[in-house]
Amino acid sequence: MSKDKSVLITGGSKGIGSQAAIEFSKKGYNVFINYRSDGDYANNFVQHLRDVYCNEVFAVKGDVSNPDACEKVAAAINAKCDGIDILIHNAGPYVKERKTFDEYSPEEWNYIVNGNLNSVFYLTRGMIPRMREKKWGRVITFGYDRVETSPGWIYRSAFAAAKAGLASFTKTISIEEAKNGITANMVCPGDIVGQWKEDEIVHAQKKKDSTTPVGRPGTGQDIARVVEFLCREESDFITGAVIPVTGGKDVLGKVFHK
Repeated sequence: MSKDKSVLITGGSKGIGSQAAIEFSKKGYNVFINYRSDGDYANNFVQHLRDVYCNEVFAVKGDVSNPDACEKVAAAINAKCDGIDILIHNAGPYVKERKTFDEYSPEEWNYIVNGNLNSVFYLTRGMIPRMREKKWGRVITFGYDRVETSPGWIYRSAFAAAKAGLASFTKTISIEEAKNGITANMVCPGDIVGQWKEDEIVHAQKKKDSTTPVGRPGTGQDIARVVEFLCREESDFITGAVIPVTGGKDVLGKVFHK
């Protein structure tokens, strides 16, 4: 896989998304990094990738929870290249404050659902026609451990509901688009927090974590490597999958037993 393939990563300038951008840059892909705010940071990151990996990298501004913004993102990308081959839905808001479902305002609820579920519909709808024309494409979404079973997640009702809906939507895309050479899979990160979202495996292997069965923290690179593997040519038989990358930790169980 090389310069003939283009990838769009939403929220790709920071966190786990930035590690995905690095992983695809290493492999020589044309990388489009979507960001909502902090343009200076995003553009500096883009220039860094160009300098280090010598691939084509572009920053594209847009709030993917807004359908009009998604149309503009798609238009901007299509003006630069012949559409996107790989679409990675990394962006998605998360409210850290612990609150019961009735404590959410309608505005907060819609903010979470739009950012984690509707955004995937808006952007995929705009990008998939070119994939169909090429008879090739990859769509990656993000969930949480056991999301495909629609588990309850105490104090995370909006996020959990949106991601459970997204798991079903991802599977539906995989079925509907299989005839077009397009796969769709969901990756479910474990308890990856703080600086580890932007760190590498080699550093985590030097750090002990007794709360994770494998004995070390998870990193953004752990997730990025799984995502990149799913997007390879030879990964075409993997579709409709929900893949946990947790180091063996029972993330929801940890929450329930506090």
